[in-house]
Amino acid sequence: MITNIIFRRSDSPITSDKPHYENVPFEVPSSWIWSTVNEINMYNSKNVDPAKQKENTFELYSVPIFPTNTPEIIKGEKIGSAKQNVENGDVLLCKINPKINRVWFVKNRTENTMIASSEWIVIRNKFMLTDYLVFCFMSPYFRDLMENNVSGVGGSLTRAQPSMVANYAVPIPPLQEQKRIITEIKHWFELIDVIDQGKECLQGTIKKAKSKILDLAIHGKLVPQVPTDEPASELLKRINPKAEITCDNGHYQKLPEGWVITPMQTLCALVDGEKQNGIERINLDVKYLRGEREAKVLTSGKYTAANTLLILVDGENSGEVFRAPVDGYQGSTFKQLSIHEEMYTDYVLQVINLHRKTLRENKVGSAIPHLNKKLFKAINVPIPPYEEQKRIVNAMNKAFTILDTIAENL
Repeated sequence: MITNIIFRRSDSPITSDKPHYENVPFEVPSSWIWSTVNEINMYNSKNVDPAKQKENTFELYSVPIFPTNTPEIIKGEKIGSAKQNVENGDVLLCKINPKINRVWFVKNRTENTMIASSEWIVIRNKFMLTDYLVFCFMSPYFRDLMENNVSGVGGSLTRAQPSMVANYAVPIPPLQEQKRIITEIKHWFELIDVIDQGKECLQGTIKKAKSKILDLAIHGKLVPQVPTDEPASELLKRINPKAEITCDNGHYQKLPEGWVITPMQTLCALVDGEKQNGIERINLDVKYLRGEREAKVLTSGKYTAANTLLILVDGENSGEVFRAPVDGYQGSTFKQLSIHEEMYTDYVLQVINLHRKTLRENKVGSAIPHLNKKLFKAINVPIPPYEEQKRIVNAMNKAFTILDTIAENL
């Protein structure tokens, strides 16, 4: 049997082959032992008044600086209250709620005196491994103990009481097992960090992939061309008999045969709905369309039929397009987007989506930014034959569905 050792505040080792508790918090291996924070803690508090050492520089472990994982290097004259002396290897438990889950260990980074604010409970045990204690105090078991036994008035002012924390049970494995536990936890933490970084990278990659798919689509490289499709030039003649037939320009060179280029204003228009009075209809404002609030009913406004496309022309997200879910009144920040019936609507919407970033970055107006309508109307739209427009949208939808599924399961 492995003999377990608990080191009390007196620094004298006491051997034990059985738990100190009749009702242990949870079962542990037979080679482990249960102790308490008080029994393992060798720390004797020693107050330091930095204000009396104005010219001295200190390493200060404060609660606000914790997220940086680096103590403050600060002159005594700038420290306004007494602190407690700490040393290399001490473990710090934050007693302020809701920052109770903060656990830090002291590691001297300079030759300066190390001190900690009184909002830390200091645990010192030179015979146990600091990393094991840190992981133990970070565990949900210990954190729940502290969170469920705070006192004070108001959530932001409650604190864990050191006298109560001193009696909390601590599971202690043999020293060699502490080492194995530390190694294993660090391995999994590193793996989790890699996964988290990979998620961010993959999400960025997915966004770039969607943009690339859009780019391939409007350059005629997403789906194969079918020679029997009616050329887009014929489609454009029906939209505007006077339109200039252009097959390439500086942005879109070497487009497939049968494609043409025309400005956005040839294909769609920004209009307002017919004004109505005395009829109750839902206000189709942006918050309602985003599902951020319940429907608000108006008795007058610009009539908008269900399935009408609405484009934001005011605000930071100018250029974003919505589809009206019901009959209603056009929101004040919208225009109705009327796309010519000769065009496949979803293809035009994808072209607009490709230019969203440019539209956002080139808004006009100072107090309230507006959609740059001149820029919007001037967007060059590469037009494939109508049937190819449908094939492109279908291919994009399939690809986007796969990418969205991947993103949702990260």
